Amino acid sequence: MPSRVNKAYDIKDPNVLIYVEKAMHRLGELNAYSYLIPDVDFFIRMHINNEAVKSSRIEGTKTGIDEAILNREEINPEMRDDWQKVQNYANAMEYGIKEMKELPVCMRLLCGVHKELMQEVRGEDKQPGKFRKEQNWIGGKSIQDASFIPPHPDDVSDALQDWEKFVNNRRITISDLIQIAIAHYQFETIHPFNDGNGRTGRIAIILQLIEMGVLDKPTLYLSDFFEKHREKYYDTLSAVRDSNKMDQWILFFLEGLAETAKKGRETLQNIVALREEYASKVFTLDRQAKLADKILTHAFSHPGFNVAEIVQHCKTSTATANAVISKMVDCGMLKEITGYSRNRIFVLWEYLALFK
Repeated sequence: MPSRVNKAYDIKDPNVLIYVEKAMHRLGELNAYSYLIPDVDFFIRMHINNEAVKSSRIEGTKTGIDEAILNREEINPEMRDDWQKVQNYANAMEYGIKEMKELPVCMRLLCGVHKELMQEVRGEDKQPGKFRKEQNWIGGKSIQDASFIPPHPDDVSDALQDWEKFVNNRRITISDLIQIAIAHYQFETIHPFNDGNGRTGRIAIILQLIEMGVLDKPTLYLSDFFEKHREKYYDTLSAVRDSNKMDQWILFFLEGLAETAKKGRETLQNIVALREEYASKVFTLDRQAKLADKILTHAFSHPGFNVAEIVQHCKTSTATANAVISKMVDCGMLKEITGYSRNRIFVLWEYLALFK
């Protein structure tokens, strides 16, 4: 049973405040840069997809960003469950952001997020959106050799009430980022659901950053850092449980925020440069430029598509769509990835590469 968190927190390591300042600076740069991109919402879906891929990979899925952008029927049947988990993560993130117009970050909100996460995948029978009613554990083949055993189901509700009060406590005199770090540790330690706790907890981080005004858009893919340092991620969480080393966890968390925010800003910078390069290429297509621009705008949020999608989205004929897409392939904007003469799939390959 974890200690209660809805109380004042005493920072012992002076480096924590230095890391807070660095992380806030980097997050501020990322947030400001998102406003420099016209129609930034076209690009947000790719940021969410990238976060979904990285977060799901921590849980063992093998879907990459190349597969995540494709339609279900274009995915190998053996890989569709992993693909669905990534889609669910992106949908759950969008659901959470939408629901925050009416709800604060709370367990009611996260139950809805969890329900979205568990749709149409193995594990959907494990009470989606509902707190667990049985004991679970982390690591090991059984509870006897588990590396960590979360609270008993009877204690989950009480622990979550404390977590919820802490998350929404604006009177605690600590940095928002420290509060989010502690909240993530506590949520993962309570482990309130039968499955999907890691993914739900990582979505909660982004929702809190938005709710607190640190970010205006979900342009941060923090799971990239956690996935890259997966062993340390779990070790620093365990260090709090085993030895009360909360400062160690907070420093790791803040390091992740700073590093990921820096990479996020660089990605946005590269998007601006690439968009300008593509605009000049589209201009050379003369009478076909208007349709090419529509295709390009669609591709920035759906960088993998077939001709039928363009026909429907742009309200044009198949022959015209094929002609313009061929021109866009010739000038290097698009690539065809199947090698087939029919049922072809085109990708905005340089844009996609920015998220790898």
